[in-house]
Amino acid sequence: MTVTPHALLLEIPEKLESERLMLTASRAGQGAAVNEAVLESITYLKPWMPWARQPPTLEESEGFCRQAQAKWIAREMLDFCFFDQTDGRLVGKGGLHTIDWSIPKFEIGYWIRASRPGCGLATEATKALVDLAQSLGGHRVEITCNAANTASRRVAKKSGFSLEGVLRSHRRATDGKLADTCMYARVF
Repeated sequence: MTVTPHALLLEIPEKLESERLMLTASRAGQGAAVNEAVLESITYLKPWMPWARQPPTLEESEGFCRQAQAKWIAREMLDFCFFDQTDGRLVGKGGLHTIDWSIPKFEIGYWIRASRPGCGLATEATKALVDLAQSLGGHRVEITCNAANTASRRVAKKSGFSLEGVLRSHRRATDGKLADTCMYARVF
């Protein structure tokens, strides 16, 4: 990934607001909230997220938040914590994770904590992230997911993404078996 000098000079908002969510840039000090949400959700996340094979320690969650902050500054990844605007609780994470500034092109990744599935929070956050990508001059936004992950596929469709194709035997599932990948995209 090449970060252009232009990308380093962009003023990128560290907070995005949607109807029910406040998306806040991942920063040092958020590890405890992230760890709590991941530990609650580990069984739910394990089939889809390679990083969720083992429950993370508090230190690992804090380390991730600090790495995300460093990658933000370098414009290599724009990662957010999703907070419920009503009670301030962390309900998920996600962001613009695979960035190609030469196009610009972004890949959105996301997850929602296990106690809050099916109420549209991932779709709401995804739409906010699409708006951010467009404001940064993005021409293409992608979502890739395991073809068996019907929840992520629904989020992509509800967020206005088109299925461009299914890449057969494209990834290793968390159980080690080969799995297909769905490639969704929006082009502006």
